[in-house]
Order: sequence, then C-alpha cells, then structure tokens
Amino acid sequence: MSTPHEIDPRAAGDPRNVYPSDEQFYMSDRPADCILPEDRPRGGGPTEPVKHRSSWATAMMIVGIILLILFGIALFP
Repeated sequence: MSTPHEIDPRAAGDPRNVYPSDEQFYMSDRPADCILPEDRPRGGGPTEPVKHRSSWATAMMIVGIILLILFGIALFP
C-alpha cells in the first residue's frame, strides 16, 4: 500500500484515519525549551586513574580455580 500507516485505501475517507505526521506526533508532548541540561557532564576536572588488580593476582586466581577443579576431579573420580 502506498498510503502512510498502512491504511486500507477503501477506508481513506474515514475521519478516524487521520494521523499526524511524525514531527507533529513527537513534538506534541514536548515543552518549548526541550533541551535539558546534561546530568552527567563529559570531561571535567582531573580524575583518579582506575586501579586494576595486578597481573599476579589475576594469575593466582586462575591457578587457584584450576587447582580447585583438579582436586575435585581427584577426590571424586
């Protein structure tokens, strides 16, 4: 169908099938000054660097998980 909103052409004269354009629809509930202040401003002052775990702590955690799995297999064959 070539009509917007997939209206049946036989019902095009029905007054219930009058739809606003997309611009009218989305502007209908917006205030006149619809630009809001940013709640989380980008940039800003200096920040602390993110502290990650050391690579040794990560490696030890992986080794611990592998050992736990191996002990579980050894104890319950």
